[in-house]
Amino acid sequence: MRGNSKTGHQPVRASTAAFVGTMIEWYDFYIYATAAALVFGKLFFPSATGFYGTLAAFGTFAVGFFARPLGGAIFGHIGDRIGRKKSLVITLLMMGTVTVLIGLLPTYASIGIWAPILLVLLRIVQGVAVGGEWGGAVLMAGEHSPDKSKRTFFASFAQLGSPAGLILSMLMFKLVTGLDDAAFLSWGWRVPFLFSAVLLAVGFVIRLSVNESPDFLEEKQARAAKQKQPQHTKPERAPLAQVLTGAPKLLAMAVGANVLGIAGFYFTSTFMIAYTTQYVGLNRAVILDCLLVVSIMQFFITPLAAYIASRVGNLRFLAFTALVSIFTPYAMFNLVDMGSLSSITLGIGVAVLFMGAYYAVIAGFVSDSFPTAIRYTGISMAYQLSGAIFGGLTPMLGTVLAENFKGQWWPLALLFSGISLLSLVSVLLLGAYGQRRVQFHLKGQQA
Repeated sequence: MRGNSKTGHQPVRASTAAFVGTMIEWYDFYIYATAAALVFGKLFFPSATGFYGTLAAFGTFAVGFFARPLGGAIFGHIGDRIGRKKSLVITLLMMGTVTVLIGLLPTYASIGIWAPILLVLLRIVQGVAVGGEWGGAVLMAGEHSPDKSKRTFFASFAQLGSPAGLILSMLMFKLVTGLDDAAFLSWGWRVPFLFSAVLLAVGFVIRLSVNESPDFLEEKQARAAKQKQPQHTKPERAPLAQVLTGAPKLLAMAVGANVLGIAGFYFTSTFMIAYTTQYVGLNRAVILDCLLVVSIMQFFITPLAAYIASRVGNLRFLAFTALVSIFTPYAMFNLVDMGSLSSITLGIGVAVLFMGAYYAVIAGFVSDSFPTAIRYTGISMAYQLSGAIFGGLTPMLGTVLAENFKGQWWPLALLFSGISLLSLVSVLLLGAYGQRRVQFHLKGQQA
């Protein structure tokens, strides 16, 4: 048994480890997204210029999302059967290593077609690692909560990694975008990727200091006791099989509930870079400055939103923020098209204000919907399927709409509204489902 002096610090350690881990996760993904918007088209797809080059670069961005569900299945199984901590240590090492390798990758000019091939392969591995990272980080923070009523607040520290990762990525790119184009395209874009090695070392040390999840240890003991019973002869199915066959409706609702938090952010933080630089005519430094300010705002919104939600109720809070998000893109695009730093920051800030508040709370809300035995797999698959279907495709779809409706932003605003509406409906259904069930029973798992 762990001593009280040690366990008393675990909620703080677990929350810190969740924050640092997801910060590294999002830093790695944001620097890739930023590089895809600014340079990857030129360096890895030089024959596809302009719109097609950007589309090809965003295609490699989407590939990482398609690999995420595989990571969710693999590391969800490890997290539900072997341990949350072991799963998270592996994913952290994979993410950091792959990101550094991308920073060392030769371009098309050096090795030809192998450059984009290797880029896609590394992106797939990165996607697999990220597929297992988020769910475990949320659970390690939430399941170490000293009080079940505070789980959403503790889980929000994993969500805090998103704006922190974006802030760090924007700062790194600000350091290198001041270079002339030749230096930036030659070596400047590599610096943010190589810096990931420093973050990896820090995150690894912090994550090793966290004990295994108390909920997992209790579930492990209960499973072991059940298997010792004489009447227990039926082998237990894998967590993924239990989720897909025993909880398909719950999984579908959880997928939809995550859409605004995933697709919405890649709309504002990734697609808007390409939109403002290519269709509004802004300098890349301007939009990066804007996103930096907005990210700082989101960083402070996250814990505040989690606290407010704990007071007014998670479901009520999520429904309100999703509803308002349906209407925010119309203000956003009107302000962005004015072209000044202040108007762009205000426009994107309005959208991120409500979207960021929603994102802060949704992780804890969804995780509470799944039983402990399949919780890691359940929330990982929900989040990563949502990312694969909606997150990876959103920048590509936005680019296609911007190209086909030049000078008109209303199709893009409708896309954002659709994302928000889907999450609103899903979270209401998920809330109604949670109120109806007294206890969750998995098909075929009754003794």
